[in-house]
Amino acid sequence: MSGRSAEPAAGAAAPLLLLGRRTPLARAGTLLADVPVHRLLAPVLRRLVEDSGADPGQICDVVVGNAVGAGGNLARLAALEAGLPLSVPGLTVDRQCGSGLDAVVLACRLARAGAGAAFLAGGAESISTAPLRGHRRANGGVEFYRRARFAPEHLGDPDMGPAAETVAGEHGIGRDRQDAYALRSHRRALAAAGAGRFDDELVAVAGPHGIVGADNGPRPRLDAALLARFPAAFARGGTVTAGNSCADADGAAAVLVALPAAARELGLRTGLAFRGAATVGVDPARLGLGAAVAAQELLRAQGVAADRMAAVEFNEAFAGQVLACTDLLGVDEEVLNADGGALALGHAYGASGAVSVVRLLARARDLPEGSLLLAMISSAGGIGTAALFEKRAL
Repeated sequence: MSGRSAEPAAGAAAPLLLLGRRTPLARAGTLLADVPVHRLLAPVLRRLVEDSGADPGQICDVVVGNAVGAGGNLARLAALEAGLPLSVPGLTVDRQCGSGLDAVVLACRLARAGAGAAFLAGGAESISTAPLRGHRRANGGVEFYRRARFAPEHLGDPDMGPAAETVAGEHGIGRDRQDAYALRSHRRALAAAGAGRFDDELVAVAGPHGIVGADNGPRPRLDAALLARFPAAFARGGTVTAGNSCADADGAAAVLVALPAAARELGLRTGLAFRGAATVGVDPARLGLGAAVAAQELLRAQGVAADRMAAVEFNEAFAGQVLACTDLLGVDEEVLNADGGALALGHAYGASGAVSVVRLLARARDLPEGSLLLAMISSAGGIGTAALFEKRAL
């Protein structure tokens, strides 16, 4: 028996997600290409404190996910850049793509364990400014490498694309279905932006070419015919293409996590109560399935079925992976990524899980009290994380 997600259902003192903000997501190398990662995150942290009306000294800690940054404790650096008091420490989490969601889960668990009453938690990634990485040779030279190793050689350590091809093939997710889902993501994101559904969560950022106030990933001219022209990207005769895969993006996202008493002091009357979370390991060659396995374990421990979810946010690294996971879970596609996802907006690695949580907060505004909401993500090395929340009035 695993026990990894055997957390109690949310009680009266369950931590709550109260407010969420994110930067626009910009394709790597474009609008935010010269903005270092701490300067992406700092305005998000600053805005959350302003939105809440909290005294900055009330923030007990800042917990931040990051995957390819320069190290040095990004959370502390961004907290200082945001103008938080010197007394606020900062903790940086690396679970690769899952880092942002795991940071939020960790903050919830810290609050529930009595480590503090209010936290800022999220993730940030500047793929554009990530440092070059190299191994030091015995002769003093440097051997540069493209990415870190995520699994030992005897298990295999495939790149994300080939692993996505494996998952799509083994689960019978064909090219047409992947392309249709990718097009859905772009169209939903464009519709959400046009209707102003992203407005309340966005924090504008000063980029090298001016103020960036909107996502630049969704493609208005994309259609089924154009998607059909993309060649297979990772295997001869394969189904995974650049069109049904996400683009790399720069961005940051964070939420305010607080205990109910602290929320009431701030005058905040609704939030998403943390019900529990699960993180699991799977075959690194099938890493895209990690989110589904984590969600299955979590929902089983919580005693709820997938069809009870009112909203689900799942990072869209690859359309085939998303569809394989939702098929395994039995999630209604209509509650999944209702305003599009990373296939349209882009994947900012360590920020993406936090973006999903910010999106759940936005979607919860139109849901009744008691609604269940699920965030999930798969990570390099064969890891999946899922977190369950319940809308609650204080």
